[in-house]
Amino acid sequence: MTEISIPEVALVLLVGASGSGKSRFAREHFGPYETVSSDECRGIVSNDPNNQAATKPAFELLHTIAAARLKAGLLTVIDATNVQPESRASLIKLARDHDVLPVAIVFDLADSVLFEHDRGRDDTPRGEKVIRRQQGQLRRSMRGLRREGLRGVHVLSTTDEVAAATIVRRKLLTDFRDDHGPFDVIGDVHGCLPELEELLGALGYVIVRDDAGRAIDARHPEGRRALFLGDLVDRGPDSVGVLRLAMGMHKAGHALAVPGNHEEKLVAALDGKRKSMAHGLAETMLQLAGESDEFRREVRDWAHGLVSHLVLDDGSLVVAHAGLKEAYHGRSSGRVRAFALYGDTTGGVDEFGLPVRLDWAADYRGKATVLHGHTPVEQAEWFNNVMCLDTGCVFGGKLSALRYPERELVEVPARERYADPVRPLAPPRGTVARDGGDQDRQRPAAPAAGQPGAGPGAAAPAMPRAAGELRAADVLGKRVIETKLHGRVGIRAEHAAGGFETLSRFAVAPSWLPYLPPTMAPSPTSSEPGYLEHPREAFKVFATAGVERVVCEEKHMGSRAVVLLCRDEATAAKRFGGQPGETGMVTTRTGRALFERELMEEFLAGLRGAVDAAGLWDELETDWILFDGEMLPWSLKAGDLLTGVYAPAGAAARAGLGAAVEAFAAASARGVEAAKLEARAGERLADAEAFTRAYRRYVWPTSGLKGVSFAPFQVLATEGRARYGDPHPWHLDIANRLADAAPELVRRTRSLTVEPANNESVEVGVRWWEELTEAGGEGMVVKPEQSVVLGKKGLVPPGLKVRGREYLRIIYGPEYLEPVNLTRLRDRDLGRKRSLAGREFALGAEALDRFVAGEPLWRVHEAVAAVLALESDPVDPRL
Repeated sequence: MTEISIPEVALVLLVGASGSGKSRFAREHFGPYETVSSDECRGIVSNDPNNQAATKPAFELLHTIAAARLKAGLLTVIDATNVQPESRASLIKLARDHDVLPVAIVFDLADSVLFEHDRGRDDTPRGEKVIRRQQGQLRRSMRGLRREGLRGVHVLSTTDEVAAATIVRRKLLTDFRDDHGPFDVIGDVHGCLPELEELLGALGYVIVRDDAGRAIDARHPEGRRALFLGDLVDRGPDSVGVLRLAMGMHKAGHALAVPGNHEEKLVAALDGKRKSMAHGLAETMLQLAGESDEFRREVRDWAHGLVSHLVLDDGSLVVAHAGLKEAYHGRSSGRVRAFALYGDTTGGVDEFGLPVRLDWAADYRGKATVLHGHTPVEQAEWFNNVMCLDTGCVFGGKLSALRYPERELVEVPARERYADPVRPLAPPRGTVARDGGDQDRQRPAAPAAGQPGAGPGAAAPAMPRAAGELRAADVLGKRVIETKLHGRVGIRAEHAAGGFETLSRFAVAPSWLPYLPPTMAPSPTSSEPGYLEHPREAFKVFATAGVERVVCEEKHMGSRAVVLLCRDEATAAKRFGGQPGETGMVTTRTGRALFERELMEEFLAGLRGAVDAAGLWDELETDWILFDGEMLPWSLKAGDLLTGVYAPAGAAARAGLGAAVEAFAAASARGVEAAKLEARAGERLADAEAFTRAYRRYVWPTSGLKGVSFAPFQVLATEGRARYGDPHPWHLDIANRLADAAPELVRRTRSLTVEPANNESVEVGVRWWEELTEAGGEGMVVKPEQSVVLGKKGLVPPGLKVRGREYLRIIYGPEYLEPVNLTRLRDRDLGRKRSLAGREFALGAEALDRFVAGEPLWRVHEAVAAVLALESDPVDPRL
């Protein structure tokens, strides 16, 4: 049996003359979509697989298909003769362009076998003359196949070898996707052995020493493993000691490692190929000179055997010394290794004689977390799901490690300054120089990370990019967003454009906007006489879904407000990129600022005092809180609507109908038969007056914050935790405590718990709603007590609004309760609205989950913008 080993991701060239059995071999050993056949491509472009005149367009198509598959990281097999060096060269270049390995399986069979196979073809035989020419081309190039750049050449010389061949797919050396950790990822050590031992101790490792007291291993009692990001050597006091410890941990299975550029230079020096001994290499070589030849060989072989980068945890984590852009994850080529070791360089040098590097992380949009070192930074921080862990220990900074998957940073300070950096350590990414030279650190939902531009091997970026800066491409176009609560949510391109228009023109800075509230669906249309909406229908929905308890919450008539409250100005600046004097943000449902800044800060100060008094900062272990609620009165933000629409409509109706009633009454007094007209006009006048009373209930004058109140009904998130899934009674208890602390600013939300499958409990809920609405209340919202419930059919409605009879006059008009109007309105299509509400809720929850998990701002706003995009869906706004 002949075993042919090929990488799982590769471009496989089947090489051989016509009649060698390549197509049959491909069918037997590869999947139906893995093989791209030149004959099939001829058939596609000409309807004839034997049409040699169609060869050029056929191979253009073949290359297009192969390129698309390689871009997607799929094994691709080329079924063509491939006997000419120039035909192979174009395919080998295609593999290199996509950073995969090209492999050849050569069918070098006897001419007599090829002739026999050709005569037995189902399609047109090629003939002996053609086959001899192809065989000659193959054999003339056999010796040079490997020199062409093929990374594996497997030759099958007989039909028995072909029949006995098996394909074994081997994982790439970088593929550690089945390794889920947990890991402790350690930045550049640079020979700082005392700090490394201290850091390992802080991480919980137990260091193992040999008889001479030297550290030769370190193991974690919980099975965690260290993951070294390279540059273990040079500049520091004990590179040999660091190597001995790291190599021992690696050999024992207690650590993984990737190479740094200093390891690559050390290997070259040990092989006698390195002329320059700068940047600490001379000191390392001197330290190694005191070791045995065997130890030096072990160091050389170990460092030489490290692969450019590792892809771990189902592809969720990628580690490389200098980082790695998404297109290179799991790929294998010289340029991938160069990027992993040295970063993305321009080819030029700066005024310090160091390579100028491009800030690849500024454009990173990959799902995988990327951890790297190489460019010393003042502080290890997140930027676009990327973190640099080289915090300049050897330069007197810190030695840093990140616990994965916990994303917890552990650091120890350098014991001394062992070397001087060529440049000062780089500031965090996203630092933007303002007028006057001040530095403004923009920190979005995900913490910022170190910016290349200083330190050995770092870049001097020409145009710094703020960490909170987004791109239109992050949210525009047709999109599909994965959510935990609703699966895949599709966004149409035209809806995305509408949402982006609102965000870009009117919304607050993206770093202040981690969430937009969803729309809410009404309860199913009621069959109760004289009602369009009634609580019994809402209770039936939840009873059918198997929800045991629901919370009925008073619905406040005001303006939806999302309040992001920070404990102090420093928190606002550090966590949300706040400017001096900013301590939070109050936004509308479309992301606009609800107040001018001065009045907003006055409001935030009052709410902060309530949070202080309630002791919530320590209780919730946070320095910021995101609230969802209602800002009252309605007239605070709806003044133009009231004065321009509702008031004129009510006044005109009352004046006109009042005059009509008087006229009909006068006519009746003169003996004209106008009693029915008078009665009808009177009924309409009563409806108009009821309409006016309905909207006036939610209108009162305000001056500054006088007359303004906030009714919070949910804590959306705190540092490190999304709270939307906490039980509603917990949320209401928080709100009530705030109302107790600041009764003039914070309004209570009355509530009642109901068992929807219990008729007696349902009737209590109905009476509560009736009393609430008869007293002038808008209505109530019915929510599952556990907030988020996933039923057999997916997400149970997170809330259904049940509005009162009189309030609905504002929505549907003064005379909506007329039998003919009520009958028409009962035909409302609520399914689309309920679907929209569920999708928006899932997107809002997804944005919060991404936000508290420290994902990059573009990932958070992908979901935030999608909520606003769905608002462009043409649904009856009265619902």
